[in-house]
This record gives sequence, C-alpha cells and structure tokens, in this order.
Amino acid sequence: MHVSVDRSRCAAIGMCESHAPDIFSINDDDELEVAETIPSARESDVRRAVSACPVNALRLT
Repeated sequence: MHVSVDRSRCAAIGMCESHAPDIFSINDDDELEVAETIPSARESDVRRAVSACPVNALRLT
C-alpha cells in the first residue's frame, strides 16, 4: 500500500494525522509528510484517514 498526496489540494487540515499519526504528520512548513512504509497492521487506519480527507488530496495506490 502506498499513499499519494495531491499537494495542490492538501490544505494541511490534519484529519489524516488524527486517524494515523504514526503515518501522517504536518511539518513546520504546514506540509503533509507520509511514512515511506505502511505496516499491514495499520492499513485499515490509513484507509480511514484517506477517506476522511475533506479536500480529497489523498489516494491509495
């Protein structure tokens, strides 16, 4: 599983971070950072985080 971010859409609201803070984080420049590796045990939380994005900036690939 891989998460891609449409940086032109991402508003750094942090909904994804609230669902999976070990996978998603907003840095000091208000940019979303995503973990390179997503453990299989975290896949359901990541799917929830992607679905929760209010601006649809995240995609699973």
